Amino acid sequence: MPRKPNFLRFLSVLLLLLILCHADPVSSDCPKTSPLVNSESEFKMLQHQLRGSIRIIDDCSFKVSDFDMLPGSDVHWWAAAGPDFTNLTDGFVVSDQKLNETYKSDSFIVRLKDNVTWDQIQVLAVWDLPTASDFGHVILGDFKNGSSGSAPSPSPSSGTDSGNGTGRVRVHTEPTMLENCKVLSKNYRVRWTLSAEENLIDIGLEAATGTMNYMAFGWANPNSTSELMLGADVAVAGFKEDGMAFVNDFYITKYSECTLYKDGEVKGVCPDTRYEGSGPNGGEVNNTKLVYGQRRDAVSFIRYQRPLVSNDKKYDLAVNYTEKMKVIWALGPIRPPDLLQPYYLPQNHGGPKSVVFGHLVLNVSENVNDCLGPLDADEKEDQHLIIADAKAPLVVTSDPALHYPDPPNPSKVLYINKKEAPMLRVERGVPVKFSIQAGHDVAMYITSDPLGGNATLRNSTETIYAGGPEAQGVQAKPMELVWAPDRNTPDQVYYQSLYEQKMGWKVQVVDGGLPDMYNNSVVLDDQQVTLFWTLSEHSISIAVRGEKKSGFLAIGFGRGMVNSYSYVGWIDNIGKGRVNTYWIDGRDASSIHPTTENLTYVRCKSENGIITFEFSRPLKPSCGKSDKPECKNIIDPTTPLKVVWAMGTAWTDENLSEQNMHFVTSSRPIRVLLMRGSAEAEQDLQPVLAVHGFMMFLAWGILLPGGILSARYLKHVKGDGWFKLHVYLQYSGLAIILLAVLFAVAELRGFFVSSLHVKFGMAALFLVCIQPVNAYVRPKRPAHGEEVSSKRILWEYFHVIGGRCAFVLGIAALFSGMKHLGDRYDAENVHGLTWALIIWFLMGALIVLYLEYREKQQRRDRSFGRSNWVLGNLEEDDSVDLLSPNGIHSEKESQTSGRMEVQLEPLNR
Repeated sequence: MPRKPNFLRFLSVLLLLLILCHADPVSSDCPKTSPLVNSESEFKMLQHQLRGSIRIIDDCSFKVSDFDMLPGSDVHWWAAAGPDFTNLTDGFVVSDQKLNETYKSDSFIVRLKDNVTWDQIQVLAVWDLPTASDFGHVILGDFKNGSSGSAPSPSPSSGTDSGNGTGRVRVHTEPTMLENCKVLSKNYRVRWTLSAEENLIDIGLEAATGTMNYMAFGWANPNSTSELMLGADVAVAGFKEDGMAFVNDFYITKYSECTLYKDGEVKGVCPDTRYEGSGPNGGEVNNTKLVYGQRRDAVSFIRYQRPLVSNDKKYDLAVNYTEKMKVIWALGPIRPPDLLQPYYLPQNHGGPKSVVFGHLVLNVSENVNDCLGPLDADEKEDQHLIIADAKAPLVVTSDPALHYPDPPNPSKVLYINKKEAPMLRVERGVPVKFSIQAGHDVAMYITSDPLGGNATLRNSTETIYAGGPEAQGVQAKPMELVWAPDRNTPDQVYYQSLYEQKMGWKVQVVDGGLPDMYNNSVVLDDQQVTLFWTLSEHSISIAVRGEKKSGFLAIGFGRGMVNSYSYVGWIDNIGKGRVNTYWIDGRDASSIHPTTENLTYVRCKSENGIITFEFSRPLKPSCGKSDKPECKNIIDPTTPLKVVWAMGTAWTDENLSEQNMHFVTSSRPIRVLLMRGSAEAEQDLQPVLAVHGFMMFLAWGILLPGGILSARYLKHVKGDGWFKLHVYLQYSGLAIILLAVLFAVAELRGFFVSSLHVKFGMAALFLVCIQPVNAYVRPKRPAHGEEVSSKRILWEYFHVIGGRCAFVLGIAALFSGMKHLGDRYDAENVHGLTWALIIWFLMGALIVLYLEYREKQQRRDRSFGRSNWVLGNLEEDDSVDLLSPNGIHSEKESQTSGRMEVQLEPLNR
């Protein structure tokens, strides 16, 4: 019995030796001559959520600890002479171990190949061979020797390494590495490192969420029992539209979006600086400091620092790191700054508890790590998406790389429509047109090889679908490349440069869609929304597609969203696509009024966050005598349709609120020419059309009426002056009318007779053009005293009535033109011009009435014999005065022998 303790002690020692040998199976024949032995570092995360640390054991092997990574296709340990693109792509495999699986906080030993030494390695990377992708790497020159006595260099954070059993201090060199990690939900984690002696805590928020979503984390008011958010001190972090990270210090006073009330009080979920205003104290209350931010594989990671106890006692809560405290967290859409709110503000997170919001009790001084493995987003493709349109060329340029999706990459990459290496989506059977302006050193081509750069030079095979050495150009002289993917084109190919690897990115090839289904399409303002349509006799079919991710997509018919008929497409909570119609008469949620338009063939879908919706509607709503707003939503194909668009984070068909407002909208309306199939930016009245209107006024408002009045009231003037004046004025008016018509047709690039204005104008032009022909074929005027022929009388009736009808139609064309001007351009002075036109013709009518009165008075005087003197011509130039009320033969000939004519002649002396 006394031997039993010794036997148990012997078994314990033996078991410990076996564990140690198994944990570190280093070959006993491998020396430790390299100066890097016992050095360690951490992996720099580039892709696939790679994290972990590395320690060199001996000349032949190294140990990887706490290793996280999402799987690749053919992943190896890779060595290179430097971290730049050229050196990395010229590297080589250093180990036979493959990494084609998901790693979750794993630790293992890696042995180098027999012919590889540490002297050959400057950079050790995790490398995917088919795509030449660097998932992460370490630079051996940055290693810290754990056995040396020198102090470690400054680093973002440090803490006690509890995982190695030695109690030594691990120095963290990478911002993605922190000491502790706590799972908040399936897609949300918080990491932290406590630096109590510096009164600081480093916090890393990590979530598989949308690009325009926020991550919030903070401490609840310790005095709160149920309403934990009220009085809470939280940090709100996210990414701006340009991809830059941000973090702000928030204080919660109300369960609502941050609102400035009329009395100047601020309430809601607001930044601390919002409460203090823009004064000198505003910057002092923001006690969060951004350390690092990145977005990889659709996972957002933002690291920031905050003091445990800050000087701001009003909006910040003190963090007692030795005690358990309640913390709150949330995920949700964020609203970008605007003119009223110059901050990124979180919207109502919605969703179920413990998924998008929640709370827990946390002691930050305790070592916690329940994060097993990397976050894995459902949709990892996070790059800009451009959908090719057969009618709009894709402009290809080359510029410095800023956020290339697949490092490493050259310093210069391809841009399409000003987007850096976007994902390009094309449709089979739809030609894609590229305008290549990337320079003569960049020859673009479409290839099956993910790297490009002429795969044959790498002894690889590739299929080239379009492009080649000739596909190069500059901005002054672009080269046009047309590619039509067909049914044999794979679902994924690549656009690349023939001379340099990895300048481009992926091309998704899908079955034909909207461009094949609709006759016309235009890209609306800012190239973020595409409008498709097909006109029929009594209806129009419309499709709208966003070019960026959003929660809802809306278009409106009008000069702006206010006073517009709007169509909103979104996906509801159960994943069903919806399209609703509204009349909007204000800028707040209460001004959005649902309508009941007769929409048919309604569809709405979302692909990777890109919303597309379709519908058909009649050109003219069949409302009968109803006065509903939608009854006035008439589409006239001959009149440009003013279209605006908006995108937002969320929509609902129930009670709308401020959270349903858009976060991006068109900067100006686009006038869509439905019959022509084109669009142009909304602009002021073109000068040529203004000249057209002035010339028509000059003709119909001055010259032609003047010619008519001369024929009516100037016949008593000696000679044929009245007739010459009549002819000159009428021909001048006709010439100006023809010139004005030519100006309008040239400016509008077409001649459409469907509008009321054009119909009036064409009828008036027809009648006024007949008048010269009519004058040319007029019957001969009878001699003095002869009986007027019936042909002459018929001709004079036709001439006078035709002229009068032309004048009436011309006036109608002027007024309908003013209305058309208002409908087309919403010109502010149209109303005033219309009234000026009315006043002008009223004045003309008064003048005519006065002249007519004088004419009747003179006739009355002559009929009673008060005046038998006629100064001027003795004969009438026209035998019949059809302008007189009774249409009698000339006045003089109607007077019989009861009158005596006297002619005054000069005396000859």
